[in-house]
Amino acid sequence: MKNGYKGVIFDMDGTILNTIEDLLNATNYALLKHGFPIHTVEEEYYFVGNGLRKTVERALPADVSPETVDAVYEDMVAYYSVHSEDHTRPYDGIVDVIQKLREKGLKTAVVSNKADFATKALVEKFFPDCFDEVMGETEGFALKPDRAMVDEVLRRMGIQHDEAVYVGDSNVDLMTAKNSGLDCISVSWGFRQKHVLKELGAQTIIDTPEELLKIRITK
Repeated sequence: MKNGYKGVIFDMDGTILNTIEDLLNATNYALLKHGFPIHTVEEEYYFVGNGLRKTVERALPADVSPETVDAVYEDMVAYYSVHSEDHTRPYDGIVDVIQKLREKGLKTAVVSNKADFATKALVEKFFPDCFDEVMGETEGFALKPDRAMVDEVLRRMGIQHDEAVYVGDSNVDLMTAKNSGLDCISVSWGFRQKHVLKELGAQTIIDTPEELLKIRITK
């Protein structure tokens, strides 16, 4: 990794917020409503990461019709829009660390495949005054691991790609960082275990948010 950065881009689910229980509840609510089997937390870990629609597609049997996917997705989104904050909480220490990064002069952002309304609402509740830019699923921008949202957030912050580092917890985040030309810091407290991150090719893995304070900034 390079010696200094001006900005840090964070993934949301599994990186700064533990959202898995609310996502699981929304998924299972929609599945039950349409007569499909429900899933466990362990299964949900591998359904999420590419947006809510992809979560639904992965949770459903492979042979269902597109119309069924649409119906289950609509019910999941409706439920999640009301219940996205029921059990969701920031990971221990992450709020304080982000605030300290900003005190050091770094700009910070969130880029998530979660719906933009939910991304912004969760940031407003749990991370007031912590981020310069927040972007969730937005019409006209491809979801991660495409680089489109990362490019847009960097543009808004006035930061070049070689001046930023990406922080995430999954294979999607590793691919996003690679596609965007950013260094990547993987976190082991999220939705993927450390050994899985290593198998996925993660070069830099941290076990606590406090380790992010070792990032060197560009003056």
